[in-house]
Amino acid sequence: MAASHQDVQMNNEEQDDSSTTDADSLIRSNDPLHPANHISDLCRRFYTLGWVTGTGGGVSIRHGNHIYLAPSGVQKEMMQPTDMFVMDFLTKQYVRRPQALKPSACTPLFLAAYMHRNAGCCIHTHSQWAVLVTLICEARLQNPAERNVFAIKEIEQIKGISRGGSGSDDIAEGGRKVGNLGYYDTLRIPIIVNAAHEEDLTEALEEALELYPETCAVLVQRHGLYVWGKDVAQAKTQAESLDHIFQLAVEMHKLGLKWV
Repeated sequence: MAASHQDVQMNNEEQDDSSTTDADSLIRSNDPLHPANHISDLCRRFYTLGWVTGTGGGVSIRHGNHIYLAPSGVQKEMMQPTDMFVMDFLTKQYVRRPQALKPSACTPLFLAAYMHRNAGCCIHTHSQWAVLVTLICEARLQNPAERNVFAIKEIEQIKGISRGGSGSDDIAEGGRKVGNLGYYDTLRIPIIVNAAHEEDLTEALEEALELYPETCAVLVQRHGLYVWGKDVAQAKTQAESLDHIFQLAVEMHKLGLKWV
């Protein structure tokens, strides 16, 4: 006996409800370190630092074969786990997509860090210090030969930066982290030219990753910073270390001191 139109409609609605429930299970957890909860918490913390003012900036975490992404257009201090987009890393298809929100324009740049650096977390900030160092470099006020690179050395916090951004955290004799830059190493962060649309930065960012295999981050001229790590802790540590270094660099420049 053929099913009535009403039966078919009810069945489709049940399937839609089931699909929604399955997708929502990806963002429901009491664990504060679950990606949906962790991103919400990080966005609130970064807001207090001035890194994600307005709706700018973003955070993404890779968890197994799922990538969790903060949405576009949501005030970061108001972020909730239910706002999260979830993507299948293998297919690059969204397996959870909030109906009322838009995916972050940062998504293809986050994916570049995951694919080319084996990152576990990527952070995008609109830090004023990051923007200011790109302006100093753009004007060739420090090293005219390296307009498209921020370079600095002999600053203690450089020791908190890993080569490639997702290197080893193993501790060597004396407390030195294996795979990190040393005090006498020169930290170099490539700078790419900004674009009207964030996704249009992807190719330039990927080229920078190829040209600078030891970089843990990419600066975007007059815009901000992309930084990553093998996990959330490393990405957050490197974001904080770089912001400290950028602030020092701006103050050094004001005093007439050279970065290198």
